[in-house]
Amino acid sequence: MNLITTDSTAAAEAPETINLLIVDDIAQNLIAMEALLRREGLNILCAQSGPEALEMLLQHDVALALLDVQMPEMDGFTLAELMRGSARTRDVPIIFLTASPDDPLRSFKGYEAGAVDFLHKPIEPHIILGKVKVFIELYAQRRQLKAQNERLEHALRLNETMMAVLSHDLRTPLTTVLLCTDALDLALPEGEDAPARKPLQRIEGAARRMARMVEQLLDFSRIRTGALRLETRPCQLGELARTVIDELAQAHPDQTIRLEEHGNLSLLADQDRILQVYSNLLGNALAHGGGQPIVATVDGRGGATLVLEVRNAGSIPEALMPRLFEPFKASFNPTQGLGLGLFIAQQFLQAHGGALQARNEDGQVVFRAELPRN
Repeated sequence: MNLITTDSTAAAEAPETINLLIVDDIAQNLIAMEALLRREGLNILCAQSGPEALEMLLQHDVALALLDVQMPEMDGFTLAELMRGSARTRDVPIIFLTASPDDPLRSFKGYEAGAVDFLHKPIEPHIILGKVKVFIELYAQRRQLKAQNERLEHALRLNETMMAVLSHDLRTPLTTVLLCTDALDLALPEGEDAPARKPLQRIEGAARRMARMVEQLLDFSRIRTGALRLETRPCQLGELARTVIDELAQAHPDQTIRLEEHGNLSLLADQDRILQVYSNLLGNALAHGGGQPIVATVDGRGGATLVLEVRNAGSIPEALMPRLFEPFKASFNPTQGLGLGLFIAQQFLQAHGGALQARNEDGQVVFRAELPRN
């Protein structure tokens, strides 16, 4: 969904005037340089002293500053040092202009003060025109990229807000559907042969899949907007693993999931988020494991770090591996659901100070999660 309007985009891309600052205590030099450099779209600011130049820099952003070295009251080197000391002007390119003889020590002082170039008078017109053109074009490109990034960030924020609102509003009707299917199921006569039972089961299954998608969209929105908050408390990694495996066993009675526990599995974490990590990793194994047994291992023998591994039969294509944890993988890789499960698991682990990795090993896919104990 593109929420950027055509009018705002066109306005943002409209060409703007670019400022160029020239500082020289001799008025004739300013007039000559201004006449040489003047062109459409370029606003030339002229100052005859360092303090006057600093006042202009407080009011205008400039693409380039041409500073005469020898000036009374404040020379070009001092002005450059003051510019470098201000966050507003520290990145402005500076070219020094001087009528003094070529002196390596003087040039070194200029570069040390932050100059990008050092030109000696009389200056060849084509040289100064070429250098100014390069810096003006670089400035225009940076400004254009900044404007594009701002528009994209604005569109992203709008899209994420819309996603969060829609996801939140979908939860109520989905809850109603699930409650009604439960009530209808209880009202049916005992026995699996009731003709309405299978359609009800399909409705319930579809509603639960939709509910999971809605929760994933809400989690994605919280992650991208920085609204994700952890509520940490003491918990036990093995107990959390057994809780998720028991729930999945009821939904997949024909699937074998074996849990192996080692060492001290106590930690400080957000229990609900870690349960979601387990659920996403094991759900991914169920979806891609081809019905083969799945092995989940929780290991607390590493001292300050606990390890969770999930192994299932299969292999991750090498082309997919670099993008495995990107959101919405369904857009570039056929998958069930939205393709958010692994992204959310990785983000929840990173929020705890942990990490999630994947690898192919001996005909199996292995997901390895690491969590700090405290």
